[in-house]
Amino acid sequence: MSDVLKIGVLASGRGSNFQSIIDNIESGHIKALISVLVTDNPGAYVLERCRKHTIESLIMKPADYPDRNSYYAAIADELMKREVGLVVLAGFMRVVGKALIDTFPNKIMNIHPALLPSFPGLHGQKQAVDYGVKLAGCTVHFVDEGVDTGPIIIQAAVPAYHDDTEDSLSDRVLRKEHLIFPYAIRLFSENNIKVEGRKVIINSKREDQSLINPPGTDNQSL
Repeated sequence: MSDVLKIGVLASGRGSNFQSIIDNIESGHIKALISVLVTDNPGAYVLERCRKHTIESLIMKPADYPDRNSYYAAIADELMKREVGLVVLAGFMRVVGKALIDTFPNKIMNIHPALLPSFPGLHGQKQAVDYGVKLAGCTVHFVDEGVDTGPIIIQAAVPAYHDDTEDSLSDRVLRKEHLIFPYAIRLFSENNIKVEGRKVIINSKREDQSLINPPGTDNQSL
């Protein structure tokens, strides 16, 4: 098992993306193991998911550390102790600090519920609804020191409708999150990802696919 990718997960809430990763590992779709989950929220439901699947969990609250840098340095230390090769942010509701990023360069993945670089930060779905976009979606990206500014790995698009609410669009986007986040982790575990500057190079088959909303046909006159 020494060559199996070890994953450390950071999460703050219910952990539905965490569950999708667990399911893909347990089914054999991803050859990896989750070494530890770190949460800043003692009441997070994600802790119950850890108990159900016998995954080690740590509660690490920023208030217990003298400053932000010390907090993320402590998290980095815990992950390094467990020989973590990839850090996954599965609904971690904090901007990651430099100490963690420097320890795991291009080895921290985040899922964001919008098509970056549009609508970074909190409430990406609400931003999309308020702006009136016709296509929304989600993005898996590597984490840098900015807010949702790191190199993009995978994106998935869904239609956005005029009568969408934040909740209805969020539900549609979440279904795609549960698909592309495990896929990105699988690509990483199989060494099929290379980062060159801002570009992420992926070894995969190319197909000319598009999503149009409202739908039309290829030969439709516009």
